[in-house]
Amino acid sequence: MELDPFVLSRIQFAANITFHILFPTITIGMGWFLLFFRVRYTQTGDMYWEHAYNFWVKVYALTFALGVVSGITMSFQFGTNWPGFMERTGNIAGPLLGYEVLTAFFLEASFLGIMLFGKQRVSNRTHLISTFLVAFGTSLSAFWILALNSWMHTPAGYEIRDGQFFAESWSTIIFNPSFPYRFTHMMLASLLTSAFLVAGVCAYRIRKGVDGPATKMVLKSGIYTAALVIPLQILAGDLHGLNTLEHQPAKVAAMEGIWETQKGAGFTIVGMPDEEARETRYAVKIPNAASLILTHELDGEVKGLNDFAEHPPVAPVFWSFRVMTGVGTLMLLVSWWGAWQLVRRDRLSSVTLQALSLMTFSGWVASVAGWYVTEIGRQPWIVQGLVSTTEVVAQHPSATLAGTLFGYVGLYLALMIAYMKALRIMAVKPAKTLEEDSNPLGTPIMGTTA
Repeated sequence: MELDPFVLSRIQFAANITFHILFPTITIGMGWFLLFFRVRYTQTGDMYWEHAYNFWVKVYALTFALGVVSGITMSFQFGTNWPGFMERTGNIAGPLLGYEVLTAFFLEASFLGIMLFGKQRVSNRTHLISTFLVAFGTSLSAFWILALNSWMHTPAGYEIRDGQFFAESWSTIIFNPSFPYRFTHMMLASLLTSAFLVAGVCAYRIRKGVDGPATKMVLKSGIYTAALVIPLQILAGDLHGLNTLEHQPAKVAAMEGIWETQKGAGFTIVGMPDEEARETRYAVKIPNAASLILTHELDGEVKGLNDFAEHPPVAPVFWSFRVMTGVGTLMLLVSWWGAWQLVRRDRLSSVTLQALSLMTFSGWVASVAGWYVTEIGRQPWIVQGLVSTTEVVAQHPSATLAGTLFGYVGLYLALMIAYMKALRIMAVKPAKTLEEDSNPLGTPIMGTTA
């Protein structure tokens, strides 16, 4: 049986975005960790902070490279599989993507070389500034991309002429109703992803007995960052949820598995959404909790899916939301338990080290699940309420789409295996002395870091 080209195009784009998003979620947060290491070295002169920077800048370089490569292939999808999107919204999407290249990407490209290879060639001040500009550039890139993505969810500041979108107010387009919440949520997610990566790798090195003098310092940085950021993320998520309830109530109904409009709606911990029966089977609920979370009232009214003519596929949104919140809860518990142990005893138990090692990539799981909630929850629209996804897809032969999908997935699996293997090699490699680690990327030494 031949698969629908529309379904194959969606699966292909989902595979591309799933692979790509893994790496920006690390580089956005990791850039600020590297800046912190450089600032601490500059403030204290403690070479162990320099040692930490030298180790993690290699991880950053590897991750950044894969993010750029996967981002290029993903951008081609707009023209190959979704040409109608740019035909309809190109007057808005094109400039926003162009701003990202002209500001963020050029900023990163201009100073990344100095950050990676210039430590022995420029002054410490110049290298510190370069590290800041790269970190700022990655965040600026997220700013523009999320401005466009948020506009697709809550379009504003536009007019439509002959079926095409034109800008009426760029400030309204950029700072559309959901942008502040989506941008904040993503930035905090990136910090959490990086914090658990840092803490997890350091915990693994301690367990394997290959840690160096800087490992514990970096471990503390990761745990304390996670412990501070996760409550902020919970608050940001709550505000984002309220914004989504206002502008995309069908998505919220799918997240909660609520079919009938009701007051005092319970929160379903687990259940099996059944779209044919229009109910969530075997639901285990907390009474009134959904209304309390969404409306901040115990008897607040929550609209059900049956009130909407169009709504997203329920099961993927429902389960993705629970994966995201479940992993987030584990992050909160592990980071707070680790921080409490560090404050009380200045060391972690073997159980905590094991837990941190297992949760090294927990940020990836939560971020991808959250992204699925966001993007699948917008369906059937590509621009909420205005342009449906089926209107903009290219009608390629199914065999062509299946072949390219197979190629993409195979390539991404190979790259992911190589990435994980490279990280493991870095993690198990015995720590260098400060003298051995003075030139981490092997560039010719010219001048000093003074």
